[in-house]
Amino acid sequence: MKLAIFDCDGTLVDSQADICAAMDAAFSVAGLVPPERHATRRVVGLSLHEAMRQLHPEGEHQLHADLTQLYKDAFRARRTAGAVAEPLYDGIAELIEDLSKDGWQLAVATGKSDRGLAHCLATHGLTKHFVSLQTADRHPSKPDPSMIEQCIADAGADRARTAMIGDTVYDIAMACNAGVTGLGVDWGYHDVPELVEAGATAIATSVPHLRELLRGIE
Repeated sequence: MKLAIFDCDGTLVDSQADICAAMDAAFSVAGLVPPERHATRRVVGLSLHEAMRQLHPEGEHQLHADLTQLYKDAFRARRTAGAVAEPLYDGIAELIEDLSKDGWQLAVATGKSDRGLAHCLATHGLTKHFVSLQTADRHPSKPDPSMIEQCIADAGADRARTAMIGDTVYDIAMACNAGVTGLGVDWGYHDVPELVEAGATAIATSVPHLRELLRGIE
């Protein structure tokens, strides 16, 4: 059984504007200077607590926990107000449809919350295509392989025919730690040389190119 596991933010959807806005709000409410946008982009994909630890390393555990909750509150408020967009990258919807029709099992492994991922996929009508949805709510932060291991178990997939697709070094390192193919994409939040250095088997430069790379492990 072949399995394609997708990261979400920076791979399926371009959510950086929403993430940066919520991060700015969280830090501001806490009385801290918000991180630079590029710094926030760097931590996309990690669990929220780990992201806060990296963005504010001098802070104590409780401050990181407080920032995590403030971020969740800010993001939820934006979603309630209809301000969250999270557009799909061009061609992603068609790719998911095609892979599903071609017999691929599909999964998501993301630093998002269960609620955030469910809302994102439902908004784009993609939920039905995925057999496993793994989030930071129930797993250690990337690059721990826990999410991939659960996806493989849920799908009954062959590890040798499993690919993790993502835009950050955390995704690629997670793939390496799980012993599956790691495919990077160049339209997300980390640079291509970083993905290569992290151990990516290949880098997709477009959605059609990603489809071709996946054919190579069928």
